[in-house]
Amino acid sequence: MPDLTGFDANDHEPSGNFDPIPRGEYPAHAISSEWKETKAGTGRYLQFAFELIEGEYKGRKEWARLNLDNPNATAVKIANGELSAICRAVGVMKPKMSEELHNKPLLLKIDVEERNDKPGVFRNVIKGYAKIGDSKPAAGATPDANTATANGGSSKPPWAK
Repeated sequence: MPDLTGFDANDHEPSGNFDPIPRGEYPAHAISSEWKETKAGTGRYLQFAFELIEGEYKGRKEWARLNLDNPNATAVKIANGELSAICRAVGVMKPKMSEELHNKPLLLKIDVEERNDKPGVFRNVIKGYAKIGDSKPAAGATPDANTATANGGSSKPPWAK
């Protein structure tokens, strides 16, 4: 069993709110990716974890599941299209490993949908990906107030060109 000696929950703020964020476009970057087996055991999906990198929801995580290995040809076609959109958004057209897509900024187009398995409960879903600068970020995704100071007076975030 892991030893937690020295940890005191009183010394840390609890994890944040898991309510859906408003629909919009948010600067983000992939922070991890891994293959996972489908629930039916008939294929695999590539799961990306994205982290929002600006604005009110900075640090918030969103996930995408790409059914790249699936007996359903339509699911695979959709997943290949999503992977193509991610590659184009980050400028890596022929990745050999999914890690090549990590830590590169892009815009996530996020929507809010009701869960099929829990009526009345809503969740965020990623509906698209875009290159930074191809679209205007959502109102809640504006640069931090400290961005200009941190960038030597420039209002552009460090990854913007």
